Formats: sequence, structure tokens, C-alpha cells
Amino acid sequence: MTRPARRDPSNLMNAKGFRDFVRSGWGAADRAVRLVDGAAEAAARHRDLLRSVLPGVRVAVASGWAPVRSNDTDHGFRPDSDFSWLTGCSAEGAVLVLGPDGDAELFVRAPAEPDESDFFANARDGELWIGPTAGPAEWAAATGLRCRPIHDLPFALRGRQPAVYATFGVDPLLDALSGPDHTAELRRVLAELRRVKDDWEVGQLQSAVDATVQGFADVAAELKNAVESGGERWLQGTFDRRARTAGNGPGYASIVAAGPHAPVLHWVRNDGPVPEDAVLLLDAGVEMDTLYTADITRTLPVSGRFTDVQRQVYDLVQQAIEAALAEVRPGAPYRGFHRATMRVLATGLHDWGLLPVPVDQALDDDGQQHRRYIVCGVGHFLGLDVHDCASSSPEAYHDGSLVEGMTLAVEPGLYFHPHDETVPPELRGIGVRIEENVVVTASGNRVLSAALPRDPSGLEGWVSTKH
Repeated sequence: MTRPARRDPSNLMNAKGFRDFVRSGWGAADRAVRLVDGAAEAAARHRDLLRSVLPGVRVAVASGWAPVRSNDTDHGFRPDSDFSWLTGCSAEGAVLVLGPDGDAELFVRAPAEPDESDFFANARDGELWIGPTAGPAEWAAATGLRCRPIHDLPFALRGRQPAVYATFGVDPLLDALSGPDHTAELRRVLAELRRVKDDWEVGQLQSAVDATVQGFADVAAELKNAVESGGERWLQGTFDRRARTAGNGPGYASIVAAGPHAPVLHWVRNDGPVPEDAVLLLDAGVEMDTLYTADITRTLPVSGRFTDVQRQVYDLVQQAIEAALAEVRPGAPYRGFHRATMRVLATGLHDWGLLPVPVDQALDDDGQQHRRYIVCGVGHFLGLDVHDCASSSPEAYHDGSLVEGMTLAVEPGLYFHPHDETVPPELRGIGVRIEENVVVTASGNRVLSAALPRDPSGLEGWVSTKH
């Protein structure tokens, strides 16, 4: 429930004059929490959903801690997604407890007061080091939850059973409990509840997509500078600046892959040049302050025009995503859009003479030769996590069916590595991915990222206008 303080090495604690002087003369700090409109109400609905599937059970969910980056510096803190879904709270080291009778309490750290040494001596959490932070009163006002100091947690839970379900990040909490740990089960339950988004959540995803589209426009406008000197790093910084301005930051490590890096599925080093005659595969998403993230990919012709061979690859991937989106509708099997994608790609690869077997043999479970050029999947759930709801059971995910309100990233592609001698030289070093963010609707689907062109001619015109 607590973590070790990082003390100031200057030993000011030993200076009586400083200690006496620093403890007084402080006015009221602004500690107010300002949640996005609708966040508290959405979290309350989500708690009700959880209670409906786990009635009579005590549940504990923690926000977690910032991981250590190196020595005495931490990575930025992001709360656990399940915790955020249930509370709307972003406090570090906080714990939500849902009682079997339906009551809910949020336990958060109370900031150190000026007369406490942590106020000035704790370099990790003290107000003079990190600025004012909200306490129980401020979080209660923002979330509508009853809030108590975190040090009350062991006393509030001790001896109160039946079972206790606890999520990742609450190891100290588990030490204070006598009940069993059902972490994996709770993770599964929450993941499956989170698969279907309510209108507020879809609105947050649309905001994330809209900000991401603007980030892609920023990148396109900087292609010339990237070619001349900045390279992939310049473009990464361009997008990430938009993400930090429009929301909480990038929803995941941005992939800015130019030229021979475009076929590398998770190229996050982003440290290469941007050749003028190359394609740029940009896979990036803005995460909003509510933590909902977009996940969009476009493959941009750096010069504003695809070469003939780049266009050939792009056209096939374009056909694949059109086939995939046609399969996204309520009641359809989740794997339906995957199968549609793979048939289009395998057929095209066969027509180009790249498959050693017929198309149907390649598509057989024991074949899969076409996957050499697309070893990744072609879609996933999207929401608070870029790969959302990953703890769902197979029956509720890949082996299940699509339901109205599910949100997906659909992302077919083809990847021809520079050193792959099974493809002709002109194809080597070309990677193309097109990724759309989609919500399943009653009549089919709606593409949230439709504001960004995906057909090759429209994309060329869009890039050219940004130069």
C-alpha cells in the first residue's frame, strides 16, 4: 500500500532551522480533480456491471505503481486499466474495494502535510518535489465514491469475507487478507465485461481517433524535414507531441518505419533515415486523458506518389481490408474478418508467383505458407488498452462472435523484408499496413477513422496537400 520514500541526499532533515521554518506559512494548494465529463457516471455503470456478475463477493482492484526506469527515476505512471474502468481515478497506489452488499470505497494516499517530513524530504512523493496531489476529499468529490486514506485499508478489510478477488498490483493488500486470491478469474471477468463499449466509451475512442488523425497530418507535413535531416526520430517526436498535447500521450510505442524498416512489425527504435522514394509505415495512436486509445496505421508515400511496385502491394492490402470490413457485423464469427483477409492476400501472393502451393492448400491449417509475409494477426479488440480485453477466454474472444458495441482494430498488411530472397528484388524492403478503428453497430460497422483516406489515390492527394 506504500512504497519506499526517496530521501533528499542533502540531509536537510538534520538542519533544525530548516525543519522549523519549512513547516509553517503555507496556504491552501489547488488539489482539485477535474475528470472528463461523464467519466464518473461511466465508472458507476461499470461497477454495477461487475456486481451483476459477481454478486455477494468482495472485490479489490488496485491502480498500481509507476515502474522504476533506472536507479532513482521512474517511468510515468498510468493506472491499471481495470481500475480506471471501475473508478475513473488516476491516483497512484490507490485501491477500490467493492463490498458483497454493493458498497464501494476508494482508498487513496493522503498527501503529506507541511508538518510531516515527507512534505519536503520525500523526493518521490513529497509536494515540494512533485507538486500538490489530490487526497481522499478531492477524489471523493470527483468520483462520487466514498474515499478514505490508504492506511485505513487493512483495518477496513480484516476479517470481512466471503471471498476476496484482487487484481494485479495489490501484493501488499493481499498480505492483509485472509481470503483466496482470484486474480486471474477477476481479470477474465473484467476483460469480458469491457468487450462491449457504452456510448460514452465509444465517444472517448472517437476523440482519440480524431486526435490521431490530426497527428498523422502533422507527420505528413514534416516529411520533407524528415528526409532532409530529422529522419524517423523527427516524425516520432512530431506525432508524440500531438499525443501529449491532445491527450495523455501515445497509447503505445509509436511505430515510425521508413524504407527497409517498413516490413518490421514492431519497429519502435525509430532511429533510421526517411528516404524520399520510400514508403513510411506509421502505426500510432493518441491515448486520451481517460486512457482510451486509438490504433491507426497508414502507409504513406514519402514523395507524395507511390511507385508502381509500391502501388501494387498497397492495392492488394486495400482489397484485403475491404474484404475484412465486410465481415465485421453482429453475429459474425470473430475470425471471419481474419479469414477474409487471408484469402485475399494468399490469392494475390499466389498470382504473383510467391506461394509454393495452391491457395487452398496455403489456407489450410497445416499450410499457412502465405503467413511468411504476414506473420502477425489482422485485428484485435481496442479500448483502454491498445490490445484490449486480452484476458478474455477464447470463447469470448477469438472463438466467439461479434456483438454490437465491440470496438476493433482491423489491420491487414504485407511485409517483404530486405533480406528475404523468396521475393523479387523490387519487392524487398516494402511493408504496407492499413489499419482502421471500427465499432460494431446494429446494421454492420462504423469506421471511426474514416476521416483519414485509405484508398491509394486519396492517400497520395492527402499527403501531397500536407507537403
